[in-house]
Amino acid sequence: MTNLTVTQRSSGSGRLDQVLGPFRQFFYTEASGGILLIAFTVVALVWANSPWAASYTALWNTKLTIGIGDFGLSKELIKWINDGLMAVFFFVVGLEIKREILVGELSSLRKALFPIAAALGGMLVPALIYFAINPSGEGMRGWGIPMATDIAFALGILSLLGKRAPLSLKIFLTAVAIVDDIGAVLVIAIFYTEQIVFSSLLLAAIALILLFALNRLGVRNPVPYSIVGLVLWFAFLQSGVHATVAGVLLALTIPANQRINSAQFLENTRAYLNRFEAAATPGSDSLPTKEQRKALLAIENSAEEVETPLQRLEHALHPWVAFAIMPIFALANAGVAIDQGFVAALLHPVTIGIALGLLLGKQAGIILFAWLMTRTGLAAKPEDMSWRQVYGVGWLAGIGFTMALFISNLAFGASPLLTQAKVGILVASLIAAIIGWSFLRSTPRVTLDT
Repeated sequence: MTNLTVTQRSSGSGRLDQVLGPFRQFFYTEASGGILLIAFTVVALVWANSPWAASYTALWNTKLTIGIGDFGLSKELIKWINDGLMAVFFFVVGLEIKREILVGELSSLRKALFPIAAALGGMLVPALIYFAINPSGEGMRGWGIPMATDIAFALGILSLLGKRAPLSLKIFLTAVAIVDDIGAVLVIAIFYTEQIVFSSLLLAAIALILLFALNRLGVRNPVPYSIVGLVLWFAFLQSGVHATVAGVLLALTIPANQRINSAQFLENTRAYLNRFEAAATPGSDSLPTKEQRKALLAIENSAEEVETPLQRLEHALHPWVAFAIMPIFALANAGVAIDQGFVAALLHPVTIGIALGLLLGKQAGIILFAWLMTRTGLAAKPEDMSWRQVYGVGWLAGIGFTMALFISNLAFGASPLLTQAKVGILVASLIAAIIGWSFLRSTPRVTLDT
């Protein structure tokens, strides 16, 4: 491989930082959240195999009722986590999807085709491998499990590589995982819905129409969206379609437009700062005067108008998802008893199908479909990213974990096959993380000459 050196003009660095800054913040949140996710997974496994294992099961099966007066919902704690908290997770996923489509890696067809093709390969090939091993019977329902990629875990592992992983590789992995999330949402909505309650779907449709109406009317306050969003979530909960789909649909209705542009913001802010300075009491360090407070409030309003509601919500919720919701989900769902039945579970067709789908299907599908897309000339691989690195990302994409565990619950419910599915996911995710990290760590960086 030829080593090249690139020289960038300092004048362009500011604009580049402005464009990549939000992504870097997203990456570091995801990366550190992924490390926390690993820690909570270990806690779940230790707890489930400790002398207090009974308390682990009892905790998540505890009934919790939320309601007002005669109206209430009563579910096991694990159901509130998987149906409720994960709806917030899917809401943030929906915000990320919308942002990527509007201004990110998926905003133009040619730019998007490379990660889209890779993601499609990373979904189709694992599903086919699983289906080949489990062509019939109850285990066949698990074909959607190895399609999933856990973006937090994968970026967490990638962060351990430091500067060995170029930013383009992190963006590529993020785009692949986001397209993967779109596929997972469609799979959940279409294939893991057993029965439909049409009256509830009608209520969901009315709520969705109202949400889009709020958007069209220019409503930017999150409170009306939250209230109608709760109605949407409840309607999906009762409809038979999984309630987390409501989170993605709600995200698509959140406004993504600015009231004022950056130039207007700067002009307004300078004027308000001048007003703030003029209203100051000479020689006084006292609290802001009434006129100064008006100027400060005007600056705050301008800051809200230059930032989109989508950006504000994503920024506010992302830490909650990364550092609370996903670790709690892992703690509640990753506990697998490692006993005499564990070895038998390793040899079960469901376990083998998931493990081979994640380990072989992901890396083969991603590299093959991405390569085919470049051969057609419809897309191009980023110049500072090698095919060896793309292949390494394919291994990291085999870390299914959060989304895979989630689909496992939908596929198998209380069936004993759920344990086999969890074993396959945990074993494959661990192996994929180790091989992916080792492979990328030994891969030299690509630099460019101009």
